[in-house]
Amino acid sequence: MKKKKFLNGNRVDSIVTHIVLIAVCLVFLFPVLWLVLSSFSKSGSIYDIEGFFPDTLSFGSYKNLFTDTTMYDYPNWLMNTLFVAVFSSLIGTVLVILTAYTISRFEFKSRKLLMKSTLVLSMFPSFMGMTAVYLIMVNFGLINQLWSLILIYAAGAPMGYLVQKGYFDTISNTIYEAARVDGATNFRIFTRITLPLSKPIIVYTALTQFAWPWSDFILPNMLLKNKDLWTVAVGLTHLDETQFTRFAAGSVFIAVPIVILYFALSKFLVAGVSEGAVKG
Repeated sequence: MKKKKFLNGNRVDSIVTHIVLIAVCLVFLFPVLWLVLSSFSKSGSIYDIEGFFPDTLSFGSYKNLFTDTTMYDYPNWLMNTLFVAVFSSLIGTVLVILTAYTISRFEFKSRKLLMKSTLVLSMFPSFMGMTAVYLIMVNFGLINQLWSLILIYAAGAPMGYLVQKGYFDTISNTIYEAARVDGATNFRIFTRITLPLSKPIIVYTALTQFAWPWSDFILPNMLLKNKDLWTVAVGLTHLDETQFTRFAAGSVFIAVPIVILYFALSKFLVAGVSEGAVKG
């Protein structure tokens, strides 16, 4: 009897949990659905959309994104964003992996102090240092330079090394000891043993380093004054109310690559996060 009540209680808990989760999903899904449908609206202005969803649908907004580039050069903004995101991801991934591996596998003076310092500094929001960053970029003549964004994104990447360090901590020391007995150098151990065993965390790091500059607005808006150098996030914010459907179309289009990457690499992401959180 008690067992039956227990099973019934679990069933009720499961039903309630699923109902709550579905409700939460609908709350988050509604604005996304609204934005997607608005991007297909035949009218260009937000004021012409009556109710929640547009009455007539059209692909005109997506067509105008790539054809009407006189005032709003979306293809150029897209290429600028891709350039910054790709190189920031490549450089940032290398720096994060090297930082995490060094802290995980080597004992050196002030190692614990360095870990504690980076942990404390990571608690502060990044925009607190924007004024200092801007002054540094001005003094180095890096305003209106896409490489200035890449430099900042890549330089700040090693601060988030904890997940990667946790992943490297899970690799058994016996593998490294056996390699050292065979005469392998630290560089050879890293390239021939560690990297092949670290595909999940490398993919996770590369994707997270790509997603940040791909959608960031604050830094590009602060450092890029030339309209030809704008990224998508900056360019879209300069569209007025009469170009709302173009704004919606541009937002949806820029989100598609990230969604595809997350779904395609979900296996590596789950493995990287779960294993990296063991000792992170």
